[in-house]
Amino acid sequence: MLIVHHLQTSRSQRILWLLEELGVSYELKIYARNPLTRLAPAELKAVHPLGKSPVISDDGEVVAESAAIIEYLVETYGHLAGAELAGLQPALGTPEHRQCRFWMHYAEGSLMNWLVMTLVFTVIPTQPMPFFVRPIARVLCGKVQAALIDPNLQSARDFIEQHLAEHTWFAGEQLSMADFQMSFAVEALLSRGTEAARYPHICAYNARMQARPAYQRALAKGGPVIAS
Repeated sequence: MLIVHHLQTSRSQRILWLLEELGVSYELKIYARNPLTRLAPAELKAVHPLGKSPVISDDGEVVAESAAIIEYLVETYGHLAGAELAGLQPALGTPEHRQCRFWMHYAEGSLMNWLVMTLVFTVIPTQPMPFFVRPIARVLCGKVQAALIDPNLQSARDFIEQHLAEHTWFAGEQLSMADFQMSFAVEALLSRGTEAARYPHICAYNARMQARPAYQRALAKGGPVIAS
C-alpha cells in the first residue's frame, strides 16, 4: 500500500497532485505543524530519520525528498498515465529531457533557498526578544532582504517569466515531472507580494495548473499549499 506522509502547507502537496494525475490509489496521513514553531511534528521521524515531509512508503520502500519521490512514482506508476501524460519523463537526449532535468534541480537547488530565507527574515523580527532589540532586528532583516534576497527573487521571477512566455509547461508543451517539482515554488513566488501584472505568463501557468481536476482533488485532500 502506498502511503503519503503529508505535512500541512508544505511541499508535499505536489506529490498528491502527481498521484491524482496518475490515478494511483494511496493512503494519506496528514501531520499538523507545531503552532508555535511551524515545524514538523516528531512523529515524522518514525517514518524517516530526517523527520521531514514529503516522504512516502510503498510496500516497505521509504522514499524522501520531493525530486526522488517524483522520479520514483513516475518510474513505478507512469505506465498508468494516459496519453496526455506521455511526457512526464521526456525521452533521453531530447530538448524536453534537458529542460525537465534543469527545472527538477533548479526548484530546490537555486530557487528554494531564497524563498526560505524570505520566510526566515520575515519571521525573525516577530520572535520573542527584548523590546529594544526588536527595532534593530527589523532594520537588519530588512537590509538583508533588500540587498540580497529580493534581488535574487527578482532575477528568478524574470527568468521563469521569460521561460514560460515560450513554453506551455516547464519542459515544453507537455506536462512533465518538472511541473510537479516547480509547482510549490511558483505558488510561493506569487504569494510573496508579487505584482501579478508584471508576470502574466507565471500567473497564466499557475492558473493552468490550478484548473486541472487532479490538482483540485489534491487540494481538497491535502489542504492549502501556502499558509495564509
